[in-house]
Amino acid sequence: MAVVIDYYLAPVSPFTYLGGDRLANLAQGTGAVVNVRPIDLTKVFPATGGLPLKQRSPERQAYRLAELRRWCEYLGIPLVSEPKHFPVDATPASLMIIAAREQGLDAFNLSQRILRACWAEERNVADGDTLVALANDAGLDGTGLADRAAKADIAAEFQRETKAAIARGVFGVPTYCIGDELFWGQDRLEFVERKIKTGFMQ
Repeated sequence: MAVVIDYYLAPVSPFTYLGGDRLANLAQGTGAVVNVRPIDLTKVFPATGGLPLKQRSPERQAYRLAELRRWCEYLGIPLVSEPKHFPVDATPASLMIIAAREQGLDAFNLSQRILRACWAEERNVADGDTLVALANDAGLDGTGLADRAAKADIAAEFQRETKAAIARGVFGVPTYCIGDELFWGQDRLEFVERKIKTGFMQ
């Protein structure tokens, strides 16, 4: 039976972007199934002791930028550490990803396309027309997905997903969950792989 990875993300998170392609390769190489689960960090942070970026100390903000530069150089991934359209509301993109997942479409690829648009192409991923274009780029029906994403039940699912993540102990993104074990951060993907291959426990 395939291992299931619950992949908690925010489609405007640079560290989620940095880990996305490696997670895809890991899943392909191990046969794991990835469940894409966008969550609302504006709800997660207050519930778990986190702070939005602009409320963090100058020292923490400076270190975050240094880490982004290190990781994009190390991984060879294009990334603009301070893109012109950040921060933006992640809700519209999250709802579109959930709409794609609901329809059995490739929500993972869509999420990575949105993240790349934000962090490598400096596009506004809170803009409806931009999201439609990105979905089209991913081979999906952007207009149809946008229409579905605007429905109240998709918004309700986004909030249910967020509450379930908090209950599970998720406090940031990206978080990868296998059973009861959580792995926070794209720099923990090696442990995710080890868990899948060897059953390594915490």
